[in-house]
Amino acid sequence: MSEDKETPEMRREKLRQEEIKQNPAGNLSDAFNRNESGNLTDLVGGLSWKVTGIVLLVLIGFLAALLFFR
Repeated sequence: MSEDKETPEMRREKLRQEEIKQNPAGNLSDAFNRNESGNLTDLVGGLSWKVTGIVLLVLIGFLAALLFFR
């Protein structure tokens, strides 16, 4: 696929792979830090906008039900 037709997701993955090749110890540190704090952008980046919206609606509905039935 040419550079012009490359999607942003493909570009991010390509840059991530290049960084892993150049600095494997830094990648290990990043993985430990991500594990401690969580990474919402990776979660949402892997989902489509429709699925993200559904997940948000389910979470909001769950929270509303907790408050209503309390």
